[in-house]
Amino acid sequence: MHALLSVGVSMAALTIRNVDDAIKQSLRIRAAQHGVSMEEEARRILREALGCAARSQPLGQRLKQRFAEVAATDFELPARQLPRRPPHWDEMP
Repeated sequence: MHALLSVGVSMAALTIRNVDDAIKQSLRIRAAQHGVSMEEEARRILREALGCAARSQPLGQRLKQRFAEVAATDFELPARQLPRRPPHWDEMP
């Protein structure tokens, strides 16, 4: 992170209002357990939660990778069929 700052990359500031006291207390405890400030702990949580979204891997590949352990290797997709004709509400039988 310090290397990024030394090459002139600026960081944005973020203010979060109306945080429940219980959430703030949980963040304070979690930060203390990790030996960092609440601000650093919040950055870590955001990085962890949003880091996956920043990847450009296609959805199909992410799903295949996620379920690789439980998916059957011989699974084949069923044959596709044409969709049924929509009903004509104006026509009475």
